[in-house]
Order: sequence, then C-alpha cells, then structure tokens
Amino acid sequence: MLKQRIITALILLPLILGAIFYLSTPWFALAIAIPVALGAWEWANIMGIEDSPSRMPYVAGVLAALLLVYWLDLHLVLYVSCIWWAVALWLVKSYPNEVQRWESRSTLGVIGFLVLVPAWWSLVLIQGQVDGHWWLLYVMLLVWGADTGAYFVGRKFGKTKLAPAVSPGKSREGLWGGLAVTGVIALVVAFSTTAADRVGLIPFLLVSMVAVVGSVYGDLAESMFKRHRGIKDSSNLLPGHGGILDRIDSITAAVPLFASGMLLLGAMG
Repeated sequence: MLKQRIITALILLPLILGAIFYLSTPWFALAIAIPVALGAWEWANIMGIEDSPSRMPYVAGVLAALLLVYWLDLHLVLYVSCIWWAVALWLVKSYPNEVQRWESRSTLGVIGFLVLVPAWWSLVLIQGQVDGHWWLLYVMLLVWGADTGAYFVGRKFGKTKLAPAVSPGKSREGLWGGLAVTGVIALVVAFSTTAADRVGLIPFLLVSMVAVVGSVYGDLAESMFKRHRGIKDSSNLLPGHGGILDRIDSITAAVPLFASGMLLLGAMG
C-alpha cells in the first residue's frame, strides 16, 4: 500500500505542478475540469447512484455548471461556498443528529455542486492572477502543513476528539498543531513577499487560518458523507490513495475560502 501511494504521488505531483505553473489559465481551467468531473462521478456514488452509466448525467450537470461560471465570471459562487462550509461545520459537529436534513439524493446532489464548482472556479481564479501559480502553491502548502501538524501533534498530545462520530482519529490538539505549523508558513510568506503590503498582515493571516480550518472540515465533511453511505474510499481511481475526492477534500474547502477572503480584501480581480 505504501509503495502504491508513493508511486501515485510521484506521478501526480509533477502533473499538478506542471499544470499550475506552465498552462495558460484557459488550458488550466480545462485540465482541472478533468479531476472535477471524476470527483463528480465519485460524488454520484455518495448520492447512492451505484451504476456507472447512471452517474454520467450528474457529471454532465457539474461540467455544464463549470462552463456557466467561467462564461459569466461568476464570483458569487465563492461566497455561496463560504456559506456552505459554515453549514458543513455545523453538520459535522452535529452528526448523526441532523442526517435527515441532507441524506436525500437531491440534497446530496446540490451539496456536490457546492463542493466541486466553487473549488474549480477558485483554482482557476487564483491561477489567473499575477503570480497566481505561487498563491496556489501557498494554499496547498497550508493544507499540507495543516495535515502534517495535526498528524504529529495529534499522535503525541491528542486527547479531545474533534468530531468523534465522524473521524475518531482527529483531535482538537491536532487542529491546534496544524494551525501552529501553518501560522509559521503564513508568517514566512507574509514577510518574504508583498502579501502583507497588499492586504495587511493581520487580514492575510486571518484569511490563511480560515482556509486552514476549512481544510480540516472539508476532510471531515467528506468523511461524514462516506460514513453515512457506508464506504471507506470515494473510489479506487488512485492506487493507494482511494479516489479523487479523498485527495482533494481539504482543497475543496480551503481554496474557495482563501479566494473569497482575498477577493473581499481587494487582492484579486
């Protein structure tokens, strides 16, 4: 399993970095639409659609939404996403008591759009900014730093469960460890780039930390939906890693939250 994970990561990482740094924004948007489409195919399974051909209308619907958002330059979806992730935090904390509010296939279908479409648009929007490829790398570093800090601090000091009904392994201490690691990353970036000058140090740190908390609850939210569906992985598309959604669950929350914050601060157009 470990060997498969390493091989898959070694293949995917150059592809991801190459797309971020070397593709023009329209081609980047098209390239990123591929994993989003695969994520939609997996989400249809979470909705309870097991037959692969029967999932295709949902995939087509998500792709049509991407095209519409791109055509209209629709930043509104990012702010809607912020509302959704606030709701998702509450759903995770209250699981399984509020399951009846979202377990229907139609509601899960809408949630899939709220997870996938804003994530895609925020990636495209950030990559299209001046030095946007570095900002995308920064957000990914925040997510990876949060995962790393949470893992090691959680293993050493974790006692209070963050969402025991969803993921017994995650702790509040781990969350604070992840925030500490990403806080250091954010400070280094703030003082070594023009980020603090453009939006102010405190606002930049605040947006970064909100994105980090979002990444944690993005992971937990997908775990909640999979747990309710009775599946461990969203698919087996990525050997050793599970499915596309299993790899991007944190990103689907972190990137829209970061992009929304930077838009509100006037740092992106």
